[in-house]
Amino acid sequence: MNSTNENTNVSTAAPHFHIGMRNIKTAIAATLTALIYLFFDRNPTFACIGAVFGTGSDMSGSKLHGGNRFFGTIIGGLIGMILFRIYIIFYPEGGFHFLMLPMVFIGVVLLILISQIVNWPGAIQPGGVMLCIILFNTPVATYIDYSVNRIVDTGFGVIVALAINYFFPREKVLEMKDTIIKKKAS
Repeated sequence: MNSTNENTNVSTAAPHFHIGMRNIKTAIAATLTALIYLFFDRNPTFACIGAVFGTGSDMSGSKLHGGNRFFGTIIGGLIGMILFRIYIIFYPEGGFHFLMLPMVFIGVVLLILISQIVNWPGAIQPGGVMLCIILFNTPVATYIDYSVNRIVDTGFGVIVALAINYFFPREKVLEMKDTIIKKKAS
């Protein structure tokens, strides 16, 4: 038996690391989002997540990935709020009880169906995250405020990511890079 890697697809070469435009634009979008939230004394976590998800390699990628995150958060948030409201009718103190199991089952089924109906299947994963956070990790007294704030925060981060990709498309960034290189060379 041959013990070398010649018959496998395993690469023994060192990994290639590259900081490209998408990396930089993603970092700018997240940092700008956090900076704006600093002025409002508001936690930027979910807005930054929206910015990271919303930054694609180009505008169409940003719309797709940002839309997945934003619409998933809306769908999961709304379903989560409705189901959690029903849940606290039976368990006003909240907590994890057996009734939560059919709630999460129903919520996931509804999330998938709604995502299919609106033709946005990429919303399923982020919507599922939002749904589970609301059902399993949100205090009874603040579940509506929490859900609405996460939707708004995610939307804001996605908007910042879209703005970064709109104002700094690949072609424009490459042009700026070439200009800087030419200035350094002269």
